[in-house]
Order: sequence, then C-alpha cells, then structure tokens
Amino acid sequence: MSKTFLIGNGNSRLGLDLSILKPHGKVYGCNAIYREELDKIDVLVGVDHGIMHEIYHKGVAQKLPCYFRDWTKVPAFTYEMMMDSGIDKLEMAELQKKHNIVISNEREDSTEYVMHGSKLSGIVDIIKKDGNTEKKNINHGAIKVSWIKTPDYSNNLADFMPKNTDMGWSTGPSAGWIACKVEAPSEVYLVGHDLNSTDKKVNNIFAGSKHYVSKEMHPTPSVNWIRQWKSLFTSFNNTKFYKVNRYNDGRDAVNGPIEEWKDVKNIEYIDYAELIESIEPALPIETK
Repeated sequence: MSKTFLIGNGNSRLGLDLSILKPHGKVYGCNAIYREELDKIDVLVGVDHGIMHEIYHKGVAQKLPCYFRDWTKVPAFTYEMMMDSGIDKLEMAELQKKHNIVISNEREDSTEYVMHGSKLSGIVDIIKKDGNTEKKNINHGAIKVSWIKTPDYSNNLADFMPKNTDMGWSTGPSAGWIACKVEAPSEVYLVGHDLNSTDKKVNNIFAGSKHYVSKEMHPTPSVNWIRQWKSLFTSFNNTKFYKVNRYNDGRDAVNGPIEEWKDVKNIEYIDYAELIESIEPALPIETK
C-alpha cells in the first residue's frame, strides 16, 4: 500500500520527528513548515500571498515541488507596464526606499514573474496623502513579486483541481487534494492538522511570526476546515484517511473524533504511537 503524509502546523506535532515518515511515502508540508523542516518534506503547499512569495524568495521552489494559489506566470516584458502608475521614477525609488512598497526577489535574467497585491498607484496615493501611515499598514497593501528562477518547480493549484478551477480551500485540505491527485495513495495520514485548540488561543506552531496572527489571538473557527476535509474524503472514497492525534482519547477538542465526520466511512483516528508502530515498529514515541 502506498502512503502519503500531510503535515499541518498544529501544536500537537511538536516533538514528532518527521524524518521517520519520509522513507515510507511522500511528505506534504504546509506554509512555514519549510523554515524548520525543509529536509523532511517532499512537497510544499501555500495559499496566502505573503507566505507563498516568502517561500519562493527563499528558493524552496528550486528544490522541491510547490503548489500555490493563483500562481500565474507572466512574461517579463509586461512588468513595467503592470507597474506603471504615473509616478516619477526617482520619486518611486524614494517611496520604495522608505516604505518597501514592492516586495520582490532579484529579477536577474528571469523571463517570467508572478505578481499579487494592490495596484501600485493606489498604494502610492495612500502614502503621499498620509506620511505618518504605519509601516505595517503599508506592507499589508504591498505588491508581492516573485521572479521565476531556474529550475522552477512551482505550480498553480487550480491546474490540479476540477475543471481547472481553484476550490478556494485552506492550505491543509488543498495539500490533501494535490496529494491525492498527484500521488494516488491508498493511505493518507493527517499529522498536525489539529482543527481545534486546547487553550482558547490560536493553535499554530508559527503563530506570532511573519505572515501569521499573534499567539494571543482566539482560535480560527474550524467549520470551513472540517467541511473541506470531509469533501476531500468523499471525493477520494477509495482512499483510506487517518487523522493522527497525539493521544486520541477524547480528552479535549483536538484528541477526539470530529462529529461532522461520523458518517464518513474512509476516515479512522489513530494516535502517534499507532502511527509510529505502523511504519517503524522498533521506534518508541514520546507522548508527554
């Protein structure tokens, strides 16, 4: 049986050595997991503009396949036309220096690029009318550009979805869809996709870092995630899915079954010890 592992960034996966998974199947990671575990994943998926361009600027897509939302590569000769806002070039250079309007990697000899963000003219108008605008607000509206490098293993999510249309799913379920389409595994393991929180705060290893909300924020409602995962399970009903919880004993919202999935036939819940036992019987698992 072929296995694929979908790694989320919920706090439950802290302490789990992901390197034990790679010999047993493709490992799909989400978003900022590359910052700490790049050598332990095979594929990376991102759907939010900020983190997608961060990933590309760090050269990850030159090392392994990446799947991004709205990742349309455009010929380089269109760049100046796209950026033209009627602003004097010297003035534009000064605004860029002060406010970092355009977040980009080096162009060099790239023949294509991907762009996301507000229109440059609108951002410049805001800056010029309010010189005291906080830098974080300006960055929120910044234009993000990734010049495509060689080799390039970046892909557009929509190209692998029904009718070449992005379903608008969050990163985890999107990674699951790509994995099922590309790898066609018989078994898929959801690791670190906690869905809920145990302490009424956002449950994410990278909370408080760039492109993530503060650690003190309330948890993100899980209703959409739960619906999207269920749609994935039913779409690939010949695939067996395992939601891997650290304890899986019902002690809290993270370590128990999902009520909305009770009628799904191809989902099973296991704990980390059972996961390790199924792939590396001789290895112990730290559960404290």
